[in-house]
Amino acid sequence: MTTPSDRVWARIASLLPGRADLAAVRCAPRRDLLAGLTVAVVALPLALGFGVSSGLGAEAGLATAVVAGALAAVFGGSDLQVSGPTGAMTVVLVPIVGRYGPTGVLTVGLMAGVMLVGLAALRAGKYMRYLPAPVVEGFTLGIACVIGLQQIPNALGVPKPDGDRVLVVTWRAVEEFTKHPNWTAVGFAVAVAAVMLLCARWRPTVPSSIVAVIAATIVARSAHLDAAKPIGDLPAGLPAPSLSFLDPGALDTLLAPAVAVAALAALESLLSASVADGMTVGRRHDPDRELFGQGLANIAAPLFGGVPATGAIARTAVNVRTGAGSRLAALTHAAVLAVIVFAAAPLVSKIPLAALAGVLLATAIRMVEVGSLRAMMKATRSDTLILGLTAMATLALDLVYAVIIGLLVAGALALRAVAKQARFDQVPLDHGDHSAEEQALLAEHIVAYRIDGPVFFAAAHRFLLELTGVADVRVVVLRMSRVSMMDATGALMLKDAVEKLRRRGIVVIASGIRPGQRQVLESVGALELLRHEGGEYATTPEAICAARDHLEATGLLSALPARKPPTSSEEALR
Repeated sequence: MTTPSDRVWARIASLLPGRADLAAVRCAPRRDLLAGLTVAVVALPLALGFGVSSGLGAEAGLATAVVAGALAAVFGGSDLQVSGPTGAMTVVLVPIVGRYGPTGVLTVGLMAGVMLVGLAALRAGKYMRYLPAPVVEGFTLGIACVIGLQQIPNALGVPKPDGDRVLVVTWRAVEEFTKHPNWTAVGFAVAVAAVMLLCARWRPTVPSSIVAVIAATIVARSAHLDAAKPIGDLPAGLPAPSLSFLDPGALDTLLAPAVAVAALAALESLLSASVADGMTVGRRHDPDRELFGQGLANIAAPLFGGVPATGAIARTAVNVRTGAGSRLAALTHAAVLAVIVFAAAPLVSKIPLAALAGVLLATAIRMVEVGSLRAMMKATRSDTLILGLTAMATLALDLVYAVIIGLLVAGALALRAVAKQARFDQVPLDHGDHSAEEQALLAEHIVAYRIDGPVFFAAAHRFLLELTGVADVRVVVLRMSRVSMMDATGALMLKDAVEKLRRRGIVVIASGIRPGQRQVLESVGALELLRHEGGEYATTPEAICAARDHLEATGLLSALPARKPPTSSEEALR
């Protein structure tokens, strides 16, 4: 018999690396090493650029790529995931830097890491699969726009204006550029972006970002172009781990930003892992273990001055396309970047900021899948609305609010669609072998309704209006065998309708109530009311017989011939 402590240890063991991971690393190490080297070449300018964009500097981006990339590779739930600083996280971090400063960002990252570990322990990873596709496409489009706009100051060669709203900052940067144009910076940004976009189309195997950045750096240094402002000095190596940034008194004020960062890290990492699964055959990531790995990565990265990290879709895709088969590739990517940090910091510090802006502009453009957007917008009007609202909310507010708005709108539209499936139709009575005169008498006093689909809070009000608006009859028969679902609101509305009809002298008889609906009807007192008023029967023919008996007992009808037992066709009316 397993004890609670045994279950706890089993749960912890399920989140840690196992023998299968080690066996996968031994399968094709050369291929993984080559893939990791390729990803590192692609990731270097992105790590530098996202570090600069976040407001903590290029060194923060490199520290994140090294520390978070290594830990997420070892402890994450995907064999092919590559983690590090991303554009989506930068979008969230910029306003945090503006309000709380660099130490606030580091604290937020640490808190978010703890939250991610907690989500893994609660097995929350599986719930991310329910995110609607239009929401994903919408915030991806919004993120791409924000990343592109964030690069405008560096691409124009002007100091970044104050502010945490990207549209406002972009407008101020353009105004500054019109006063003091810097065409050298614009030329570098446009050239680097153009090289990347053209290579992606004609030579996708070439690591165009690093080639373009190296070329831009050589041109800027050899021509002594002062207008091409470089990154600046970088430390030769990672700083010693420290908790000096942590301010316990500010933890309560940083809770909301930490929740936003944790939510984004979970969302983007699991989406990236799902993309990796889709690019391979037979591979499936462990969502809870992925959250655990990202949690550890985000706990450790701030200790070395790094920003919060997530799984990176672009780098993960490069990893898969270059033949990676295990975690060794992502680990190699982190190791190569660490070597660059220690050995090539002086060279990296010479890279023009405008060149990095060009890298991120091209990255933003490549994030937008035009074909996918067109397909989504052609699907339904609801999908178009959700996608557009999510994208606009990302630009106007922030990513977390955008996702919440998208989910709320998607949920409301889905409820509306489900509510429309509920039908309340009058159906003809089955009169068996009665004469035409007898059938006319029955139809004059009895009306039967069939309820199809869900009877829940979104459809219950319409159900109540239709039921209480029946014509002046004596008996209403409710055929409920096709009710697929009923909640407490639907049951209360049914009870209310029965009471309203009762006050008008109309008896309500129900048939075919399923066991799943019986409990909820009984809990609100509707089932007892039905039994007291007219009765509750297993089949519709039995309910109609009871309605006829009621009319005879009240003297509205003379005694009619006794009916034969229900036939098989009558049983179909249940």
